[in-house]
Amino acid sequence: MLVAAGSLAAMGAAFGVVLGVAGRKFAVEVDPRVEQILALTPGANCGACGLAGCAAFAEMVVAGEVKANACIPGGSALYEKISALLGADQQDSYEERKIAQLLCQGGYEQAKLMYEYTGIQDCHAALANFSGPKVCNFGCIRLGSCSRVCPFGAIQMGADGLPIIDPYLCTGCNKCVEECPQNILRLVGISHRVTVRCLNIDKGKSARLACSTACIKCKLCEKNCPEGAVQVLPRGNGTVAVIDYEKCTNCGICAAKCPTKAIQIMPQLSTHLVMETTTHQQSGTGCQHCSVCSQ
Repeated sequence: MLVAAGSLAAMGAAFGVVLGVAGRKFAVEVDPRVEQILALTPGANCGACGLAGCAAFAEMVVAGEVKANACIPGGSALYEKISALLGADQQDSYEERKIAQLLCQGGYEQAKLMYEYTGIQDCHAALANFSGPKVCNFGCIRLGSCSRVCPFGAIQMGADGLPIIDPYLCTGCNKCVEECPQNILRLVGISHRVTVRCLNIDKGKSARLACSTACIKCKLCEKNCPEGAVQVLPRGNGTVAVIDYEKCTNCGICAAKCPTKAIQIMPQLSTHLVMETTTHQQSGTGCQHCSVCSQ
């Protein structure tokens, strides 16, 4: 018994030495800047940068394969810190912050129903039943799938059944846009305050019968826009009003002229990016320094 135990101990020691030598010989050196950048990132692993997570983002930035401004939640503050860390000249300007916008106003009072849906509270599941409960086939299903996937708590369901997006919490991570089966969520630059909140391409009368706030293709917005930024354009088998943000000056004339209020102008927002760098303990959400997970 003692001989066997001694043999096993000797073998274990030998394997330990071999593994130790192999570990030193084949060790992959990690650039310390990767860990430094990773510590600066929000740590939410939201994928907004197009990579698997914040660790991959840090590695790609150090390798020069991804720009520092790819981290949307981190904002300009993160961009500046990474640029300072890497000694970059910051010649690439930081892109304008984008936030999610809901292109629908079909709440309980505005949009008519074909039937009362009582199944699984999921937008995808509801659409599998006769294309959803609404008469309008282009509107919000109102079951909150977008709210549940938002990693920053920026989307809450309102009393009218529609998602309410907090522009100060939204980081433009695009998760809600990808989740929405109706494709009625869009990322829009924070400076673009005027939005056509309807994607119903049906003719005016049919659209209005389905929802009181639908675009009826009257073209009053198109006729009154001094910059020619609004046009009623073909889409699918119909038409809908579309805003050219390259021309739009946020004058709000189109919103004022729209008879159904399908076009809205939101209040001026602060250009300050939502994700501020703070220092608090990592929470269960995995975020290391956003103001959301500290609450």
